[in-house]
Amino acid sequence: MISFFKDKHPERLARQLGQVVHQLDDLVHLTLNRTVRLAVTGLNQSGKTVFTTTLIHHLLHALQGSNLPGMNVVAENRLLGTRIMLQPDREIPTFPYERHVRALLANKPVWPVPTDAISAIRLAIRFKPAGLMSRKLAPSSTLYLDIIDYPGEWLLDLPMLKLTFEEWSEQTLRLCEEEPRRTLAAHWRAHMAGVDPSAPAEEAIMRPAAERYTDFLMSCKQSKIGLSFLQPGRFTIPGDLKGAPLLTFCPLARPGAEGVPPGSLRDEMANRYASYQKLVAEGFLKRHFSRFDRQIVLLDLLGALNRGPSAFADMHTSLGAILENFHHGPSSLLSRLFAPRIDRLLFAATKADYVAANQHHNMERLLRRLVARSANDASFQGVQVQSQALASLRCTRTVVREHQGRRLSFVQGTPKGREKETLLFPGEIPENVPEADEWDMHRFHFMEFEPRRPPDAESPTPPHIRLDQALEFLVGDKLT
Repeated sequence: MISFFKDKHPERLARQLGQVVHQLDDLVHLTLNRTVRLAVTGLNQSGKTVFTTTLIHHLLHALQGSNLPGMNVVAENRLLGTRIMLQPDREIPTFPYERHVRALLANKPVWPVPTDAISAIRLAIRFKPAGLMSRKLAPSSTLYLDIIDYPGEWLLDLPMLKLTFEEWSEQTLRLCEEEPRRTLAAHWRAHMAGVDPSAPAEEAIMRPAAERYTDFLMSCKQSKIGLSFLQPGRFTIPGDLKGAPLLTFCPLARPGAEGVPPGSLRDEMANRYASYQKLVAEGFLKRHFSRFDRQIVLLDLLGALNRGPSAFADMHTSLGAILENFHHGPSSLLSRLFAPRIDRLLFAATKADYVAANQHHNMERLLRRLVARSANDASFQGVQVQSQALASLRCTRTVVREHQGRRLSFVQGTPKGREKETLLFPGEIPENVPEADEWDMHRFHFMEFEPRRPPDAESPTPPHIRLDQALEFLVGDKLT
């Protein structure tokens, strides 16, 4: 503080004073329980960007013909308006809401580009308190909602914090003994057969090894394979670390009698792994995860079913590994100030509009079974947990037709890559994790769809499925 007030530059002093005032203002909001930090998390292709974009859009336009009947503050006519505010963390890019919403609501809508970096946005939600006494004390109040969106792939770095380089290498190599990883890893492993880990470390040797390992991860990630337990996460979406030495290592078999000579390739890769743990994984955990209050975890169940048992099991593994690292628990004043905890957790199966409405119940039951252990652990710690099927932007409508004497539910929409709407029978979703014989029948072929223009061109908000219920659970208690 002494050096702060000795600053001789008026402009710099003014900026520093402004930062202090801004931080104090945030602290007051946090103390009064007027700020909620919502983490939008999920694995690849789960719809994080679309969810965040539509959530913002519906809140901003809720007074222009409500499409959020499931939110009490809207249904009770207590919402006074929502506005985008200055983003509090100046080092994080602002979520590009305007760009994404233009893509979704264009005359020919397109899906936004996937998340490839962290971003955040702050909304101010002004409302009338629900209770008579509260309204007498203050006719209106404001909730500041900070939404943080980031690549789901980065979540997979968190489980690495518990593993040494040798343990992580052994885990990864063990996974590579099974298909489809076994075949996909062949090129990388053939290259590594000619590399001596005990030889002196050279960038010219380590970089090609890391590049081939990255190629292997990218091949696992491709849509037809769809594996998700891919570490390190920054190898597939490096962000600002592209080309950095931090991303120049790969798994190695346990050392033999030669041990780990100082300065060897094995020694240097282990050091880079340790640096990655501290600077990337731990840094991300401390800076962002420790500040979250509410959490929504998005899952693409339909995509995982389409890709088969390996992708489905891999998603289950990824989910379990990720959720072990979240800090759940009841929130209090002191915990909000010094050790925030996530006190509400929502699991959401996205793209519910890709199947008929009569399948949503099965979708939710399968989701609950898939996350049962994580939900139980969180609930035991005092966290309120819910699971639901939703569609942030509804692309289809359910149509019931007679077919061979049976009433069947179809979906009508424009399949991905096509121009015209089609009536399709999407199939049924199992209530339980499929047995081996169900996979063998190749029964899962859920079609993807293009975004659809709202039927009412005058409506400022597109249709959705249960987005309002998700919002009510995540922030409704703060709007009373």
